[in-house]
Amino acid sequence: MISVEDWALIRRLVADGVPQRQVARQLSIGRSTVDRALASDRPPKYERPPQETSFTPFEARVRALLAEHPQMPATVIAERLEWSGSITWFRENVRRLRPEHRPIDPADRLSWAAGDAAQCDLWFPPAKIPLEDGTSVLLPVLVIIAAHSRFVTAKMIPTRKTEDLLLGSWELIQQLGRVPRRLIWDNEPGIGQRGRLAQGVAAFAGTLATKVVQLRPYDPESKGIVERRNGWFETSFMPGRTFASPADFNAQLTDWLEKANSKVVRTIKARPLDLIEHDRSRMLPLPPIPLQLGWRERVRLGRDYYVRLDSSDYSVDPQAIGRLVDVTADLDRVRVRLEGRIIADHVRVWARGSTITDATHVETAKRLRQQFQAPRPAVVGEDLTRDLADYDRAFGIEGVA
Repeated sequence: MISVEDWALIRRLVADGVPQRQVARQLSIGRSTVDRALASDRPPKYERPPQETSFTPFEARVRALLAEHPQMPATVIAERLEWSGSITWFRENVRRLRPEHRPIDPADRLSWAAGDAAQCDLWFPPAKIPLEDGTSVLLPVLVIIAAHSRFVTAKMIPTRKTEDLLLGSWELIQQLGRVPRRLIWDNEPGIGQRGRLAQGVAAFAGTLATKVVQLRPYDPESKGIVERRNGWFETSFMPGRTFASPADFNAQLTDWLEKANSKVVRTIKARPLDLIEHDRSRMLPLPPIPLQLGWRERVRLGRDYYVRLDSSDYSVDPQAIGRLVDVTADLDRVRVRLEGRIIADHVRVWARGSTITDATHVETAKRLRQQFQAPRPAVVGEDLTRDLADYDRAFGIEGVA
């Protein structure tokens, strides 16, 4: 077989008027080789002839099983066909054949009108973040992207529970400056599943006058923008970075997003920073009333004067023991109120199972305990003795000898 260079040279020489016999003599090749080169419309390519392997006798039956059950695991197929060779080799061949037998599911390219939608998702960075108690854990990052402009907002949050998801969503929507008409989610449990919104989500959407859309299973294209961005975070933001805390992570991410939103997105051939104003102009205004979000619970304060929030305990002024107190928390602080007055205010910890104590609460508890344990002084001037005749009259035996 001639090389690609000879094939190109033959065609060029003949095109320049050189006789085919002279071309064959000049390149030391046969006339038939020159004829084949001129007849072929593509460069020569070496193709190894198919060779039989240990898998070849099984291929037809593997194809038959995949045609009926496209998702059948390779190990199950091997067992059904009584394969006795290398399971790794068998898996490689099944992986080669499987795409030909999967049901066809075309993916349409979607267009997004300005102001219409924001795609929402959780991204879990592949790096453990140090917490207050010295442990390190994987934490979720809430990502909201304006679909039309591709403007990205994101923030690491303590949990994927509804309270924190809504708190984080509100912060990111405030960064956008206006409210997208639709918030598109997959079936994230903290938002809702099987078409039913989690408690508090409908009220959140109603206050914003927006609509929370839950996608059907196996519909990745409808949220493809944010999912591709999540992969982009891992390849462009994460490499070479270390983080001292969740706050440090958020600070680095915020700085990086400013640059990321200033870069041209290939699919829209524009910078998100240049399109976001037009996107905002078609969104809804922020609500005129404050949102009632976060963790909220009314409890009776026990003798140990601590309240629990998301598995951690926070001290409270012990003077409220036995009283009903209101516990509230956002992403940053935990507060306890008695009849509207703040009696405890703590930084919220992200480490689970922590105990957070205010020294003034301990001192107050010590003072109250001393007061309770001190003996009560007798009342001065009070005579506690009674005449025995009073008892005789009470029992009707007055004058009896």
